[in-house]
Amino acid sequence: RRERQRFVDKNGRCNVQHGNLGGESSRYLSDLFTTLVDLKWRWNLLIFLLTYTVAWLVMASMWWGIAYLRGDLHQAHGDSYSPCVANVYNFPSAFLFFIETEATIGYGHRYITERCPEGIVLFLFQSLLGSVVDAFLIGCMFIKMSQPKKRAETLMFSRAAVISQRDDKLCLMFRVGNLRNSHMVSAQIRCKLIKSRQTPEGEFLPLDQCELDVGFGTGADQLFLVSPLTICHEINSESPFFCLSQRSLRSEQFEIVVILEGIVETTGMTCQARTSYTEDEVLWGHRFLPVMSLEDGFFRVDYSQFHATFEVPTPPYSVKE
Repeated sequence: RRERQRFVDKNGRCNVQHGNLGGESSRYLSDLFTTLVDLKWRWNLLIFLLTYTVAWLVMASMWWGIAYLRGDLHQAHGDSYSPCVANVYNFPSAFLFFIETEATIGYGHRYITERCPEGIVLFLFQSLLGSVVDAFLIGCMFIKMSQPKKRAETLMFSRAAVISQRDDKLCLMFRVGNLRNSHMVSAQIRCKLIKSRQTPEGEFLPLDQCELDVGFGTGADQLFLVSPLTICHEINSESPFFCLSQRSLRSEQFEIVVILEGIVETTGMTCQARTSYTEDEVLWGHRFLPVMSLEDGFFRVDYSQFHATFEVPTPPYSVKE
């Protein structure tokens, strides 16, 4: 069957684009910090470099302008003359003085004299502006580098979901795994069934979301994810798959969105991993191969069999039938 458009990709990216915002786009500027954090890395680095470059050039120009207006650049002065900034003769020297001041390097060759009130005011303004720019941009870069998005790439989901019997009950199952030794604290899993439907009043809902029970009442949705786990949704009278059979599965159109959330043990930040299964990726009458084996003093996980399934006898009828 030809691959159709997904609501959520297998890698967790949501295929939703917001358009025709009109005047609402100004809300992005009101939350500028989050807007910068959400940008791609190349735009973050470009804004970082441009902001510092423009700020340096502007402030160096202001120091050069003070020296120019006071006549410190083109006049020869005696030993008794006190310039605004000692040893500033041109724009490059004014730029170097600004960099030394901003970076608190302090080579000692260039310095502000006490007879330059406008220079003292500009120095105070430079210190305040530099602190604000540093806090904003460096904070933005730090938050972006510490985001736990990359941690989600080490959380695995099986390529396909399966439907088979477990404990004499028909169940929809898929597998999750953690590739790192560090744990996901308070890991919790949720499932959403996305399917179009029409209400009794005639309203058409193109992307109606329905919750799939994966053990809310029993606590099975709270995961201790130190080894691959098989998540199970029991198909009963409360399940939206109550009328699903092997034959009707071929003509259905739905998408199961899986959301795994937890706290990264090393950073304490919340991480979310997502994937989805369409009707083509649900295998009727299959079961996952075991991946755990007991060796000398420890349990070994064979991730080469993580996605592997095998067929088992399963009635082709729905639970309702």
